[in-house]
Amino acid sequence: MSKIILALDTAGAACSVAVWAGEGIRAQAGEAMARGQSERLIPMIGETMTLAAMDYGELDAIAVTRGPGGFTGVRIGLAAAQGLGLALGRPLIGISNFEALAASIPEVPPGSHLVAAIESKRAEIFVQVFRRSETGAAAAKGPGAAVLEDGLESYLPQGPLLLVGDGAARAATALRAAGREAELAPAPGSCLAALAARLAAARSLPGAGVGQPQPIYLRGPDVTLPDGRKIQAPGRSP
Repeated sequence: MSKIILALDTAGAACSVAVWAGEGIRAQAGEAMARGQSERLIPMIGETMTLAAMDYGELDAIAVTRGPGGFTGVRIGLAAAQGLGLALGRPLIGISNFEALAASIPEVPPGSHLVAAIESKRAEIFVQVFRRSETGAAAAKGPGAAVLEDGLESYLPQGPLLLVGDGAARAATALRAAGREAELAPAPGSCLAALAARLAAARSLPGAGVGQPQPIYLRGPDVTLPDGRKIQAPGRSP
């Protein structure tokens, strides 16, 4: 049976919402923004549901990206999804931002690895490697990690690399400086929620008692102590 899914993404440098119904996206909206997702998200949800001509009671599930990305942005999306899920009595489906980025590449070239690279706004770049599956689509090769620029060459697998995400350009520059073959994939655009909705629609709905989607931080937030010193809190990568 086809699903109707509302998907949200505020983890990166954008705010986006999409509604999946039947076999495709019914409506979507996305705006690039470094800040302000908390003020924009709820109105954007209402606008997108209106555009899709759907009632909230028709939804089968809420999908939400869970990071990595901006610490505050990840929390905004998850909190909104949890509030909607509780109010509507609908399950949540968590989608990593790595997965959503990989889904924007319909086929990985033979012999290449796809690298989803997400900007951390710090020294590290969040990366996860995907390989070509039997169907040609991307399949995760291992977990995501926060990697320093000068460590990318040794961390990533040998061979041609195709990079996607807002950290792709920085990663490609570092890799090329180290003599690696690295190409940039087309940018996925500002509506990552549409990709998350497509991935969620292909999954089974969570059963009763299944826990809430957990955030992927990889790097803890910077914390300023009373004496002015800054430390980094531990990150989480469930």
